[in-house]
Amino acid sequence: MPETQKSDGASDLKATRIEEIESFTGNDLAELCELTFHAITDGDGFLWVKPPPVRVLENYWNGVMLVPERSLFIARLDGRVVGTSQLLRPSLNNESGAFGAQLTTFIIAPWARGHGLARGLLQGLEDVARARGFTTLDLDVRSDRTVAIRLFEAHGFERWGVKARYARINGRYISGYYYSKNLDESSASK
Repeated sequence: MPETQKSDGASDLKATRIEEIESFTGNDLAELCELTFHAITDGDGFLWVKPPPVRVLENYWNGVMLVPERSLFIARLDGRVVGTSQLLRPSLNNESGAFGAQLTTFIIAPWARGHGLARGLLQGLEDVARARGFTTLDLDVRSDRTVAIRLFEAHGFERWGVKARYARINGRYISGYYYSKNLDESSASK
């Protein structure tokens, strides 16, 4: 996934990059933990309601790297990790479902939005999924994540289900939406 330049509307250009990583280098792990902390604090997810200690976040991300069915993608803005998502493949014993992958933990830091990173990350994940032979890509999202929902729907994901009790935050249930996209159709190249 090539590096691109994107203007933030000012005279300076911001370097953006979407990449799949197989190991952490430099500040990757610390920046992912910071991104996750802020995503949780801002209510954007990762399934936690309150941020856990940094060591727990480090263990989570290190664990992601150990799971063969997970591929970790990051978005960078001027070299800094500001977004992430994972492509989850079915386990080897799931032969009947081997055609489908799942997109999970999709987030762009609020302060890094507006540079095309969310669209680039989503398109990159779709391209990789296609290249790896997947014909369906699934995802689920809380119903209050309206910006993410607009992005997914604009990219051709179709909502096929609603779960009334998807998440519980501060004693209140929040619904969630389930989406799929067929990657082997001609309309998949939106």
